[in-house]
Amino acid sequence: VQLVESGGGMVQPGGSLRLSCAASGFTFSSYDMTWVRQAPGKGPEWVSRINTGGGSTYYADSEKGRFTISRDNAKNTLYLQVTRLKPEDTALYYCARAYEGFDYWGQGTQVTVSS
Repeated sequence: VQLVESGGGMVQPGGSLRLSCAASGFTFSSYDMTWVRQAPGKGPEWVSRINTGGGSTYYADSEKGRFTISRDNAKNTLYLQVTRLKPEDTALYYCARAYEGFDYWGQGTQVTVSS
């Protein structure tokens, strides 16, 4: 199993990014997927989850209306569109396979929000 995130970067407050997670080594379409982030000096924080078909999505309260999770099962890729970014969104963003908790994680992509 391999999960590789990309798309992070440094943006100004109010900016947007599209994070991607390329999955391989398993049947991507058979698993719910999640995004988790970890800010400097803090523990992991669950961000969002999507079911196998993409028809059901879930968000932490602080991200509702600003973040959109999606997936393309034909491309084995998970996405997180992040908008109206705030400095407190600065974190390492991980994608994870949602099976028996979060059994596989990627290496993360850094999002830094700063003016």
